[in-house]
Amino acid sequence: MIPLPKNSEILPDADTVARAAADRLVALCAAAPDRPVAVCLSGGSTPKRLYALLAGPDYRDALPWARLHWFFGDDRHVPWDDAASNVRMAREAFAGAPIPVDNLHGIPTEGTLEADAAAYGTELNAFYGADRLDPGRPLFDLVLLGLGEDGHTASLFPGKPALDEATAWVAPVPEAGLAPFVPRITLTFPVLASARSVLFLVTGEAKRAPLERLAEGETLPAFRVAGPVIWLLDRAAAGA
Repeated sequence: MIPLPKNSEILPDADTVARAAADRLVALCAAAPDRPVAVCLSGGSTPKRLYALLAGPDYRDALPWARLHWFFGDDRHVPWDDAASNVRMAREAFAGAPIPVDNLHGIPTEGTLEADAAAYGTELNAFYGADRLDPGRPLFDLVLLGLGEDGHTASLFPGKPALDEATAWVAPVPEAGLAPFVPRITLTFPVLASARSVLFLVTGEAKRAPLERLAEGETLPAFRVAGPVIWLLDRAAAGA
Protein backbone atom coordinates (compact mmCIF):
# COMPACT_ATOMS: atom_id res chain seq x y z
CA MET A 1 0.00 0.00 0.00
CA ILE A 2 1.25 3.50 -0.82
CA PRO A 3 2.11 5.95 1.98
CA LEU A 4 -0.96 8.03 2.75
CA PRO A 5 -1.43 11.59 4.03
CA LYS A 6 -1.41 12.17 7.76
CA ASN A 7 -4.77 11.70 9.45
CA SER A 8 -6.01 9.19 6.89
CA GLU A 9 -8.77 6.70 7.61
CA ILE A 10 -9.27 3.75 5.26
CA LEU A 11 -12.85 2.59 4.94
CA PRO A 12 -14.32 -0.29 2.94
CA ASP A 13 -16.14 1.60 0.18
CA ALA A 14 -17.73 4.87 -0.94
CA ASP A 15 -20.91 4.24 1.03
CA THR A 16 -18.94 3.84 4.24
CA VAL A 17 -16.99 7.02 3.49
CA ALA A 18 -20.25 8.94 3.05
CA ARG A 19 -21.66 7.54 6.29
CA ALA A 20 -18.50 8.44 8.21
CA ALA A 21 -18.77 12.02 6.95
CA ALA A 22 -22.46 12.13 7.91
CA ASP A 23 -21.64 10.97 11.43
CA ARG A 24 -19.03 13.71 11.79
CA LEU A 25 -21.52 16.38 10.72
CA VAL A 26 -24.07 15.15 13.24
CA ALA A 27 -21.41 15.33 15.97
CA LEU A 28 -20.39 18.86 14.96
CA CYS A 29 -24.01 20.01 15.13
CA ALA A 30 -24.47 18.43 18.54
CA ALA A 31 -21.38 20.26 19.79
CA ALA A 32 -22.84 23.62 18.68
CA PRO A 33 -26.46 23.55 19.89
CA ASP A 34 -27.10 27.30 20.03
CA ARG A 35 -25.69 28.84 16.85
CA PRO A 36 -25.70 28.53 13.07
CA VAL A 37 -23.61 25.72 11.60
CA ALA A 38 -21.82 26.39 8.30
CA VAL A 39 -20.89 23.60 5.89
CA CYS A 40 -18.88 24.03 2.69
CA LEU A 41 -20.05 21.56 0.05
CA SER A 42 -18.06 19.80 -2.65
CA GLY A 43 -19.08 18.44 -6.03
CA GLY A 44 -18.56 14.85 -7.09
CA SER A 45 -20.15 11.45 -6.77
CA THR A 46 -19.17 10.66 -3.18
CA PRO A 47 -20.39 14.01 -1.81
CA LYS A 48 -23.63 13.52 -3.76
CA ARG A 49 -24.03 10.17 -2.00
CA LEU A 50 -23.43 11.94 1.33
CA TYR A 51 -26.07 14.61 0.66
CA ALA A 52 -28.67 12.01 -0.25
CA LEU A 53 -27.78 10.10 2.91
CA LEU A 54 -28.25 13.23 5.05
CA ALA A 55 -31.67 13.81 3.50
CA GLY A 56 -32.70 10.20 4.01
CA PRO A 57 -34.31 8.42 6.96
CA ASP A 58 -31.07 7.56 8.76
CA TYR A 59 -29.94 11.18 9.29
CA ARG A 60 -32.72 13.60 8.44
CA ASP A 61 -34.11 13.80 11.96
CA ALA A 62 -30.64 14.03 13.52
CA LEU A 63 -29.76 17.37 11.91
CA PRO A 64 -30.85 20.90 12.93
CA TRP A 65 -31.81 21.95 9.40
CA ALA A 66 -33.00 25.41 10.41
CA ARG A 67 -29.53 26.22 11.76
CA LEU A 68 -27.51 24.64 8.95
CA HIS A 69 -26.12 26.90 6.25
CA TRP A 70 -24.72 25.28 3.11
CA PHE A 71 -22.05 27.01 1.03
CA PHE A 72 -20.03 25.79 -1.95
CA GLY A 73 -16.28 25.35 -2.29
CA ASP A 74 -16.53 25.92 -6.04
CA ASP A 75 -18.86 25.74 -8.98
CA ARG A 76 -18.87 25.97 -12.74
CA HIS A 77 -20.01 29.32 -14.09
CA VAL A 78 -23.21 27.96 -15.57
CA PRO A 79 -26.89 28.50 -14.68
CA TRP A 80 -28.02 26.70 -11.53
CA ASP A 81 -30.32 24.47 -13.57
CA ASP A 82 -27.47 23.31 -15.82
CA ALA A 83 -26.46 19.66 -15.51
CA ALA A 84 -22.89 20.74 -14.71
CA SER A 85 -23.91 22.93 -11.75
CA ASN A 86 -22.97 21.90 -8.23
CA VAL A 87 -26.02 23.79 -6.98
CA ARG A 88 -28.27 21.64 -9.13
CA MET A 89 -26.51 18.48 -7.96
CA ALA A 90 -26.88 19.46 -4.30
CA ARG A 91 -30.54 20.40 -4.69
CA GLU A 92 -31.32 17.08 -6.33
CA ALA A 93 -29.34 15.07 -3.78
CA PHE A 94 -30.93 16.93 -0.85
CA ALA A 95 -34.43 16.48 -2.29
CA GLY A 96 -36.93 16.24 0.54
CA ALA A 97 -34.62 17.73 3.17
CA PRO A 98 -36.15 20.70 5.05
CA ILE A 99 -33.51 23.24 3.99
CA PRO A 100 -34.75 26.84 4.38
CA VAL A 101 -34.51 28.60 1.03
CA ASP A 102 -32.10 31.22 2.39
CA ASN A 103 -29.77 28.60 3.89
CA LEU A 104 -28.46 27.19 0.60
CA HIS A 105 -25.88 29.73 -0.55
CA GLY A 106 -25.13 29.01 -4.18
CA ILE A 107 -22.31 30.77 -6.00
CA PRO A 108 -23.92 33.36 -8.31
CA THR A 109 -23.51 32.75 -12.03
CA GLU A 110 -25.68 35.38 -13.71
CA GLY A 111 -23.07 38.14 -14.09
CA THR A 112 -19.47 38.22 -15.20
CA LEU A 113 -17.06 35.70 -13.73
CA GLU A 114 -15.21 38.37 -11.76
CA ALA A 115 -18.36 40.09 -10.49
CA ASP A 116 -19.93 36.83 -9.36
CA ALA A 117 -16.74 35.79 -7.54
CA ALA A 118 -16.69 39.15 -5.74
CA ALA A 119 -20.39 38.85 -4.89
CA TYR A 120 -19.87 35.46 -3.27
CA GLY A 121 -16.98 36.84 -1.28
CA THR A 122 -19.29 39.59 -0.03
CA GLU A 123 -21.91 37.02 0.94
CA LEU A 124 -19.33 35.05 2.91
CA ASN A 125 -18.15 38.27 4.61
CA ALA A 126 -21.73 39.08 5.61
CA PHE A 127 -22.34 35.62 7.07
CA TYR A 128 -19.05 35.71 8.96
CA GLY A 129 -19.55 39.31 10.11
CA ALA A 130 -16.13 40.50 8.98
CA ASP A 131 -13.96 40.73 5.89
CA ARG A 132 -10.87 39.35 7.59
CA LEU A 133 -10.57 35.83 8.94
CA ASP A 134 -9.80 35.43 12.62
CA PRO A 135 -7.71 32.28 13.25
CA GLY A 136 -9.62 31.78 16.49
CA ARG A 137 -13.05 31.94 14.85
CA PRO A 138 -13.43 29.62 11.85
CA LEU A 139 -15.81 30.54 9.05
CA PHE A 140 -16.95 26.96 8.50
CA ASP A 141 -17.74 24.16 10.89
CA LEU A 142 -17.09 21.60 8.16
CA VAL A 143 -15.42 21.81 4.76
CA LEU A 144 -15.93 18.90 2.38
CA LEU A 145 -13.36 18.46 -0.37
CA GLY A 146 -12.51 15.98 -3.08
CA LEU A 147 -9.31 15.00 -4.83
CA GLY A 148 -9.07 15.35 -8.59
CA GLU A 149 -7.07 12.94 -10.69
CA ASP A 150 -4.64 15.80 -11.41
CA GLY A 151 -4.38 16.66 -7.71
CA HIS A 152 -6.77 19.63 -7.73
CA THR A 153 -9.36 20.33 -5.09
CA ALA A 154 -12.34 22.68 -5.31
CA SER A 155 -11.35 24.51 -8.52
CA LEU A 156 -7.75 25.03 -7.44
CA PHE A 157 -5.95 23.48 -10.40
CA PRO A 158 -2.21 22.91 -10.80
CA GLY A 159 -0.48 25.89 -12.36
CA LYS A 160 -3.44 28.28 -12.20
CA PRO A 161 -3.30 31.79 -10.65
CA ALA A 162 -5.96 31.06 -8.01
CA LEU A 163 -3.41 28.89 -6.19
CA ASP A 164 -1.50 32.00 -5.15
CA GLU A 165 -4.46 34.11 -4.02
CA ALA A 166 -3.85 34.99 -0.39
CA THR A 167 -6.22 37.92 0.16
CA ALA A 168 -9.48 37.36 -1.71
CA TRP A 169 -11.83 34.78 -0.24
CA VAL A 170 -13.18 33.80 -3.66
CA ALA A 171 -11.36 33.69 -6.99
CA PRO A 172 -12.45 33.46 -10.63
CA VAL A 173 -11.00 30.57 -12.62
CA PRO A 174 -11.26 31.51 -16.32
CA GLU A 175 -9.66 28.27 -17.51
CA ALA A 176 -10.35 24.96 -15.79
CA GLY A 177 -7.57 22.40 -15.67
CA LEU A 178 -9.85 19.45 -16.49
CA ALA A 179 -13.01 18.84 -18.50
CA PRO A 180 -15.56 20.26 -18.65
CA PHE A 181 -13.50 23.25 -19.74
CA VAL A 182 -15.87 25.97 -18.59
CA PRO A 183 -14.95 28.91 -16.33
CA ARG A 184 -15.34 28.32 -12.62
CA ILE A 185 -15.38 30.14 -9.30
CA THR A 186 -13.55 28.77 -6.29
CA LEU A 187 -12.90 29.50 -2.65
CA THR A 188 -9.23 30.14 -1.95
CA PHE A 189 -6.84 28.26 0.33
CA PRO A 190 -7.15 30.64 3.34
CA VAL A 191 -10.95 30.33 3.33
CA LEU A 192 -11.00 26.54 2.91
CA ALA A 193 -8.63 26.29 5.86
CA SER A 194 -10.89 28.42 8.08
CA ALA A 195 -12.77 25.44 9.43
CA ARG A 196 -13.26 23.40 12.56
CA SER A 197 -12.91 20.29 10.41
CA VAL A 198 -11.82 19.64 6.81
CA LEU A 199 -12.79 16.29 5.33
CA PHE A 200 -11.37 14.97 2.07
CA LEU A 201 -13.68 12.30 0.64
CA VAL A 202 -11.57 10.17 -1.70
CA THR A 203 -12.99 7.07 -3.35
CA GLY A 204 -12.25 4.93 -6.36
CA GLU A 205 -9.17 3.44 -7.96
CA ALA A 206 -8.69 6.49 -10.21
CA LYS A 207 -7.76 8.57 -7.14
CA ARG A 208 -4.78 6.38 -6.39
CA ALA A 209 -2.60 8.20 -8.94
CA PRO A 210 -2.53 11.60 -7.16
CA LEU A 211 -1.97 9.84 -3.85
CA GLU A 212 1.01 8.08 -5.37
CA ARG A 213 2.34 11.42 -6.65
CA LEU A 214 2.07 12.81 -3.14
CA ALA A 215 3.97 9.82 -1.78
CA GLU A 216 6.71 10.54 -4.31
CA GLY A 217 7.09 14.07 -2.93
CA GLU A 218 5.18 16.03 -5.55
CA THR A 219 3.33 19.13 -4.34
CA LEU A 220 -0.25 19.14 -5.59
CA PRO A 221 -3.00 21.67 -4.77
CA ALA A 222 -5.11 19.31 -2.65
CA PHE A 223 -2.23 18.72 -0.28
CA ARG A 224 -1.78 22.46 0.32
CA VAL A 225 -5.04 22.80 2.23
CA ALA A 226 -4.20 23.73 5.80
CA GLY A 227 -6.30 23.40 8.91
CA PRO A 228 -7.59 20.32 10.74
CA VAL A 229 -7.61 17.99 7.72
CA ILE A 230 -8.83 14.39 7.83
CA TRP A 231 -8.71 12.10 4.82
CA LEU A 232 -11.50 9.54 4.45
CA LEU A 233 -10.43 7.06 1.77
CA ASP A 234 -11.94 3.86 0.55
CA ARG A 235 -9.81 0.79 -0.05
CA ALA A 236 -9.80 1.25 -3.82
CA ALA A 237 -8.25 4.72 -3.56
CA ALA A 238 -5.78 3.70 -0.86
CA GLY A 239 -4.75 0.51 -2.64
CA ALA A 240 -5.54 -1.43 0.51
